[in-house]
Amino acid sequence: MSQQGTDQEQTGVYAVDDEGFIVDTEDTEERETAHRERGTSRPITVVGNPVLHRECKDVTEFDDELAQLIDDMFASQRTAEGVGLAANQIGVDLKVFVYDCMDDEGKRHVGHVINPVLVDLPAELRVLDESNEGCLSVPTAYAELARPDYAEVTGQDMKGNPIKVRGTGYFARCLQHETDHLYGFLYIDKLSKRDRKDALRQMEEGTPRYPVVPNE
Repeated sequence: MSQQGTDQEQTGVYAVDDEGFIVDTEDTEERETAHRERGTSRPITVVGNPVLHRECKDVTEFDDELAQLIDDMFASQRTAEGVGLAANQIGVDLKVFVYDCMDDEGKRHVGHVINPVLVDLPAELRVLDESNEGCLSVPTAYAELARPDYAEVTGQDMKGNPIKVRGTGYFARCLQHETDHLYGFLYIDKLSKRDRKDALRQMEEGTPRYPVVPNE
């Protein structure tokens, strides 16, 4: 991805590179801070809450309320020390996620995606990475999960403009993880029964380091 200003074109909220992918590695601290300082941190919903286990609604209104939601999500993400957060993780039934995530090359990516769709990759790009994965909605639990180490997501920005995002390594995992959330899937849903049970045991035995919404 080109990072040079001469190869970028401003469209909507993000600049895009010469292949049409957003540039989310510039002014990361300033952009994250601006969102976070406008937002209000909310507690995190955890596995078992119905909003996490169904597909979220498409966003159709690109207004001030949506912008405030994104700000609140950045604030909530920082409180929970996460690298990505989906709207249903703070109880909002809309297809929105935010991220503040490093890739395996040490580049920081900060941004948001509305109505995300994972691009179906050709077989030659599906190199699996079996790293550990965790989730703010399954606090204190981790498990190995094989995912492609490259991902592309299409969607919209907060103004409704079409965007494309791509990532490698840990950032690719983040893009897949957060998109899954908005379609009603947690990472533990992709584990074997034994590994899922172990993750839930880890969660039961641990203590979250951030506020959560207890299930009734």
